[in-house]
Amino acid sequence: MAPTDVDDPLSWARDYTPILAAYQQEYGGTKPLDGYTIAFASHLEAKSGVAIETLNEAGADVLFAPSEPQSTHGAVVDALNAREGITAFAWEGMTDDEFDNAQHELLEEEPDFILDDGCELIAKVHAEHPDVAANVIGGGEQTTAGITRLEAMEAEDVLQFPVYGVNDTPMKHFFDNVHGTGESSLSNIAITSNTIIAGKDIVVCGYGYCGRGIANKARELGGKTIVTEVDPRKALQAHMNGHRVMDMNEAAGVGDLFISATGNRDVIRAEHFEEMDDGVILANSGHFDVELDLEGLEELAERTTTPKEGVTRYHMPDGRRLNLLAKGRLVNLTGPYSQGHPAEVMDTTFAMMFVAAYDMLVDEPGLAPGLYNIPDRLDREVASMKLETLGLPIEEMIESQRAYGEEWEHPDSSF
Repeated sequence: MAPTDVDDPLSWARDYTPILAAYQQEYGGTKPLDGYTIAFASHLEAKSGVAIETLNEAGADVLFAPSEPQSTHGAVVDALNAREGITAFAWEGMTDDEFDNAQHELLEEEPDFILDDGCELIAKVHAEHPDVAANVIGGGEQTTAGITRLEAMEAEDVLQFPVYGVNDTPMKHFFDNVHGTGESSLSNIAITSNTIIAGKDIVVCGYGYCGRGIANKARELGGKTIVTEVDPRKALQAHMNGHRVMDMNEAAGVGDLFISATGNRDVIRAEHFEEMDDGVILANSGHFDVELDLEGLEELAERTTTPKEGVTRYHMPDGRRLNLLAKGRLVNLTGPYSQGHPAEVMDTTFAMMFVAAYDMLVDEPGLAPGLYNIPDRLDREVASMKLETLGLPIEEMIESQRAYGEEWEHPDSSF
């Protein structure tokens, strides 16, 4: 009888994470991470489950906790927790307090290395477990929001160990942030609301890599895109890419669908809710649920009904209805139908997290405390592996081309 994957919640994700499979095969025998305990925080669904088992296959004991309490898949947690050398500090349906307590309980186990999402564990270990932080060898961070927190920590000179900023590497920015966030946000908005993208005025707040992916893909689906930005260079880039650029005071009265992806707070506020048309849809694709001023919305409007699973409806005093998706949390991960980013892009992101841990623990130990760009050689390694899994070739430079790139005089030039 053929084997069945029906009871394995990771089986489908494994089919689409060939880089992680390659690392499991390469390091499953030698166990280079044996003796290390790695803490792992992320959205706990199938793709992150494959990343956790990859670290374990390479020899590490893995302690894992969620980076957002509402995105945890119970079947994934149970499957991982059943493996020797993997310990869960998570369960489906955690409250915010339980989520916070579980992260602290994990840190009390004194991990050697932290792979983080949103700087959840790294910030907590510094603020509330300084004795543990003093013995952490290093870490890696995979999100824009987390990098912002780490930059603040470095500016205050409080980082106690080195951290690789995995989020800022090209293999993260160009694929996970642009394609992963873009596709998963729009697909989950469409499924949750059962509405069409084409023809709508779609306001995208922020034109970083995530906002860029959302805006560009929304336009490809027929959306009439509007971008709001605080950075003049990114606003100009949005304009040159064909999007309308407005401030939120103007965009509030135009948009049909609002998607926030800034990594900051209070992006859409009470004064903006007051200008919105009846029936608008509000969604957040930023890491934390602070991008939409929900306290301001609660003061303005009456939360009356849930007309559809995953949708919370607010009635304004004049009868207008504003529809909030996923309670203002990450729409691509915490809605009732959410599956997170596509596995193919998370394969590259979690591969970068894996090589960050491997490099700092095995190849480049002893870095001084601080926030570091991940070495370019590691980014290229993962890119090459991804191309290989896709069966795509690249050109090889010939000797004269290598020499030309190393010479500044160019004696053979005709100029």
